[in-house]
Amino acid sequence: MPRRRALPPPHRRATATAMPPANLSISAPSAAAAPPPPLYLRRRPLIAAAALLFLLVIVVLAAAHPYGYAPWLANAAPAALLRRPVSTTFYSFDLLREYPHDPYAFTQGLLYGGNDTFFESTGLYHRSSVRRVDLKTGKVLVQHEMDGRLFGEGLTLLNDKLFQVVWMKNQGFIYDRHNFSKRESFTHKMSDGWGLATDGKVLFGSDGTSRLYQLDPKSIQVMKTVTVKYQDNEVPYLNELEYINGEVWANVWQTDCIARVSHEDGLVVGWIFLHELRQHLWNSGNTEIDVLNGIAWDEENQRLFVTGKLWPKIYEIKLRPVDGPQDGSVEKLCPKASFYR
Repeated sequence: MPRRRALPPPHRRATATAMPPANLSISAPSAAAAPPPPLYLRRRPLIAAAALLFLLVIVVLAAAHPYGYAPWLANAAPAALLRRPVSTTFYSFDLLREYPHDPYAFTQGLLYGGNDTFFESTGLYHRSSVRRVDLKTGKVLVQHEMDGRLFGEGLTLLNDKLFQVVWMKNQGFIYDRHNFSKRESFTHKMSDGWGLATDGKVLFGSDGTSRLYQLDPKSIQVMKTVTVKYQDNEVPYLNELEYINGEVWANVWQTDCIARVSHEDGLVVGWIFLHELRQHLWNSGNTEIDVLNGIAWDEENQRLFVTGKLWPKIYEIKLRPVDGPQDGSVEKLCPKASFYR
């Protein structure tokens, strides 16, 4: 039975013309008047004046534009003008509390369900499920076991509906949060199903590449796709997602990092480093654990929870800003977890 999914195949990506002035009558000296200059010489000042006026209009519009360039000249503008300036922030964490978690749960989706409970989607063939879990005890309160041929993936809650995707299929399910037996299926056009999140209006999805999708929750049609980048480099293997304070937070598969992503343009605005959590579990004898995966946000109480696949703990943490290398690549900032090297 596979425990860790194979790497996905590499993604290949993806004016009005100035009118001449009317003839003017000018008094001439009594001597014979010189012949008028040729027509092409008389037009030069007019052409120069029109060109100057056109340039002046461009300068004024460029100064008024929020990014300092005229939209119709975007293809010709320097790349530095086209990029939105981004200040990346870096975070470590303070551990507030730890709670028990099913060590056999291959966590693929996690979200806070209110009243100190979580909704969780677990993976692996013949072991995938959707469940409601008690925070303080780790006890599974309600569980729906999936068809053994399906590998459960990301999960999110919109209104009273739980949306779930599955691995290696363009398929998903919608469950009644109060009754898992009430469910329906859907298809989607992401390349695969990895993570899901919502801002209460749209669904955000990941497919294991660097793409972040926005889906219509009624039709499940793709509304928008952005490529997640850090310092002009794509960030692949986006996994479990959570929407927090206007950003999409994404686990990056095989690493101990969470990327804080602007869903408007895909730019990474922050990195969270959590390698100490996995290392502590490993040093405590939990050598069967898999990678960090699972972010849950209790908006009402401003609580942040994280866990991983086959982790015996769920951690409540508080972020702490730290200095980070501004020129570090994704590989340097978030190397693969030791058991994947």
